[in-house]
Amino acid sequence: MSTLYHGGPIHPWADARRVEALLVRDGRVLQSGSLADLDGPGVRRVDLEGASAFPGFTDAHVHVWKVGQLRTTLLDLRDATSLDDLAARVAERHAQLPQGAWLWGRGWNEARLGAPPTRELLDRLAPGRPTLLTRTCAHIHAVSTPALERAGIHPGTPAPAGGEIDYARGILTETAYGLVYGAMPAPTQAQFEAWILAGLTHLKALGYTAATDPAVDPPLYDAYRALDAAGRLPIRVNLLFIRRPDGGAATYPLPERYLSPMLRCDSVKFFLDGGLSGATAAVSVPFRETGTRGVLRFDTAELYELAREAHVAGLRIGAHAIGDVALTQLLGVYARLAREHPAGPRHRIEHFGLPDAGHLRAARDLNVIVVPQPVFLHELRANYDRYVPGELAGQVFPLRAMFDAGLDVAFSSDGPVVRELRPLAGLAAAVAEPYVPGQAVTLSQALGAYTRGGAVAHGDDQQRGTLDRGKHADLTIIGGDLFSTDPHAWPDLPVRGAVAPTA
Repeated sequence: MSTLYHGGPIHPWADARRVEALLVRDGRVLQSGSLADLDGPGVRRVDLEGASAFPGFTDAHVHVWKVGQLRTTLLDLRDATSLDDLAARVAERHAQLPQGAWLWGRGWNEARLGAPPTRELLDRLAPGRPTLLTRTCAHIHAVSTPALERAGIHPGTPAPAGGEIDYARGILTETAYGLVYGAMPAPTQAQFEAWILAGLTHLKALGYTAATDPAVDPPLYDAYRALDAAGRLPIRVNLLFIRRPDGGAATYPLPERYLSPMLRCDSVKFFLDGGLSGATAAVSVPFRETGTRGVLRFDTAELYELAREAHVAGLRIGAHAIGDVALTQLLGVYARLAREHPAGPRHRIEHFGLPDAGHLRAARDLNVIVVPQPVFLHELRANYDRYVPGELAGQVFPLRAMFDAGLDVAFSSDGPVVRELRPLAGLAAAVAEPYVPGQAVTLSQALGAYTRGGAVAHGDDQQRGTLDRGKHADLTIIGGDLFSTDPHAWPDLPVRGAVAPTA
């Protein structure tokens, strides 16, 4: 039986163009057009009741299992407003845990707290307990003395390549995190599956019909494949398989390719630098307040060899690069791959946080897909004001310049780095809250980055991203007309996602 959607504006190409009706069969679009032309006997009708329908939205970079973990078992510190507030939450969780168990939390932001938590504070709040509190960006971590001891970290312990250890304060940066994570009890596959499902269910409720999980290791990959085999994935998922885990020089082998209607893995992931909001991105001009230039994780020759291995195997690359130094390094690697192995797949740049005109031209010439996070402009603005040097302030997530350069742009949230994962909040930030004057984008551009752009980054734009004939009839349904509503009101509109059944 065919299904006919009607009763509200339907936007097959995620812009102002609209049709009256959409006819769907076996999860695929049959036709869009007028209600009179598409209605007929034996058609099941679905009345949108005034809501707007768009091609399904994709969050092109969201740490799914970590979103689910924060919604279930992890101590959520993202809305802590002061060190006293954080202290109260940590002390309360400490009292609830059995003796010897790890206390694990995430989400603190020194711009909200006034200062970062320290080893001395954690030792006092949770005496004798190994405690790990990850900053909101996941690039900086506060740990207690028992946690350092279990990880074998002492005052003279050298940091791994691409990381830093501040033993006195109990602060670990970048790859040094892996030393402590490796000392924690390994999650079971059942735990990973529960966290994945909690994260994906939440994303679907927010209106997403697809997501890219951008840092998946072998145990997490096993959990995703088990869920897909059992038919339990509620939205479509693309995985970036991480090659180099934090904490050492070990490298995971290239992943086994996997492709089904709901799950795909044909990409690998590299972290080149840190975060902009915590002043660990690799930059050419020292950050304000810290005086540092961030962390560059890879030697260029080593990065090239690892990237070449994936590239010649036909695997796509999604590489985290935020600072201008990291972008120069990555684009240089991509350019060399294109010269020496020109038949390879398209690659991505995750974040693309501080590009200059040269980076934009190079990305376009190399046909690179860029994956920025517009919601950062709303939620992390105070951090950028605090740390970004004036010489680079004009380059902070210049979204309009990315479109003007002719790039394929895919929007994302990077949750749970931020509290706000709603796609309409990302739309509003892109359209109404540019960090750099003149860098706002149009609503149609922003919608395209959540729909077609997300599908391009996912690798399945032949199947999704628009509601053209033959494509998946995945829908994001919004209870209002974005084109006639003030952008600041968009985040409060009701949204839901509907994934077409596979056929």
